[in-house]
Amino acid sequence: MEFPQVVRRAQASGWEVGGGLTPTAADWLAEQVPKLVELTGRPVRSRYRRPGEPDVWPRADAILFAPITMNSLNAWGLGLTSSLPVGVVAEAIGKRIPMVTMPCVNAAYAQHPQLPRSIETLRAAGVDVLYGDGGFVPNPPGEKRPFPWDLALRAVEVVAGRR
Repeated sequence: MEFPQVVRRAQASGWEVGGGLTPTAADWLAEQVPKLVELTGRPVRSRYRRPGEPDVWPRADAILFAPITMNSLNAWGLGLTSSLPVGVVAEAIGKRIPMVTMPCVNAAYAQHPQLPRSIETLRAAGVDVLYGDGGFVPNPPGEKRPFPWDLALRAVEVVAGRR
């Protein structure tokens, strides 16, 4: 499922959606960004705004950061905010905004000792991390399979108190 389809599904559930991408994701999804802008009515951000620049996003009722790579998950767990999405969710912990994240890592990355530490740090901070039983289960390196968007979207409904 492409991101525009995910946005439409969230909107059908009553969510007002905004989009933020890491610079790498912005490059990977460049062809989908115009459709995301059209659907959301807002710019899709992939960089921090400049001082004095207005914020194009209202305060979030909930945040879904998915799929999140090992790099972004570990940066978030360590408080390293060099990319806009990681900075937004790091700050959202302090703002007490309900959040869900679902990693998308292969089984080789999952063996790195920092990954479970970052997951535990984020869970202790109140983030609903959908990983392992009932969440994302790592696939073998190189194996492609659909991302479980339904599970992620349902979890956002739960943390936001809509279910």
